[in-house]
Amino acid sequence: MDELKNARIEIENIDTEMAKLFEKRMSLSETIAAYKKEHALPVKDQQRESEIINKYKSNIHSPQIMSYYTQFLKDVISLSCQYQSMLMSGQRVSYCGVEGAFAYIATKRMFPNASLVSYSSFSDVYASVENGECDCAVLPLENSYAGEVGTVMDLIFSGDLYINRVIDVPIRHNLIANKDSDISQIKTVISHTQALHQCKKYIDYHNFETMSYSNTAVAAKYVKETNDPTLAAIASEETADFFDLKIIDSAINDVPNNTTRFAAFSRVQSKPSVLGVRENESFIIVFTVENKAGSLAQTLNIVGAHGFNMRSLRSRPMKNLQWNYFFYLEAEGNINNQNGQDMLRELSAICARLKVIGTFCTNDL
Repeated sequence: MDELKNARIEIENIDTEMAKLFEKRMSLSETIAAYKKEHALPVKDQQRESEIINKYKSNIHSPQIMSYYTQFLKDVISLSCQYQSMLMSGQRVSYCGVEGAFAYIATKRMFPNASLVSYSSFSDVYASVENGECDCAVLPLENSYAGEVGTVMDLIFSGDLYINRVIDVPIRHNLIANKDSDISQIKTVISHTQALHQCKKYIDYHNFETMSYSNTAVAAKYVKETNDPTLAAIASEETADFFDLKIIDSAINDVPNNTTRFAAFSRVQSKPSVLGVRENESFIIVFTVENKAGSLAQTLNIVGAHGFNMRSLRSRPMKNLQWNYFFYLEAEGNINNQNGQDMLRELSAICARLKVIGTFCTNDL
């Protein structure tokens, strides 16, 4: 009996100390939540969670309780994420379009607990963060079928915001209509110009007439309001659910692997750990070079010499200087270590203008 009593007293002492440590840990989670909110970062970081578990489970010497301790760590991390989500619930995130559009879907997936604010143009979305109306903005960078979004590229060069997160969102187009419609009745299809273009083979096969709308969600909303059985829209499954429309035919894209990359912009740059190495870690820089032979090649040689693998290189005309261009470069790797900083110093010596746009990890959602 004394052994049981003593064991319970010891457990109570341990629980008292654990309560103090738990409170301290959750207090530090408040600091982390504030950082993530300011830098437009996700609450949950799967790789970070795995690193914590793998690092600290080595402190357990008993194989019998190893699995229990692993679950204990997972539960503590989960509680921390829940607390951070609650603290970040007041976050305001801007996007371009209306509810149900692909931009809305991407923003909701990136920031499920935030208040989403709609704007009518990319420049207004960007400005909402620059002027403090919103905490961060979500804008499309490029589409695997249609290419880069030029307006966003220009904002990246001329603006003051940083990219701290990028996700790849598969674009799956569907033919949607009112519940009493049938494909044999459909005569006209409406959607955003890009969506109509990306489904051209399907539209031509069925000999549909087409009408362009500002975005896919606005088209779906019009189909719902008119209740015309001869009218259908091209939009996502989420849009169909949002407007209570029926999917008549799914995955009608000409190219099945159509994907749009969306980026989260914030006023502060997030810098990954100098020592941390992630397989999907990337960075973006924009720069200008002198208008003379070999200038661009010299720049690219520096990037390659430091071991960074370029994913993309684009040029865009500078709005205020005719026939002058800036370059957008995205590459894999961490530029916050010594090697990356050395590369940036070498680039600064030969680039007329050089700006680090952001460091981030790409995630598929």
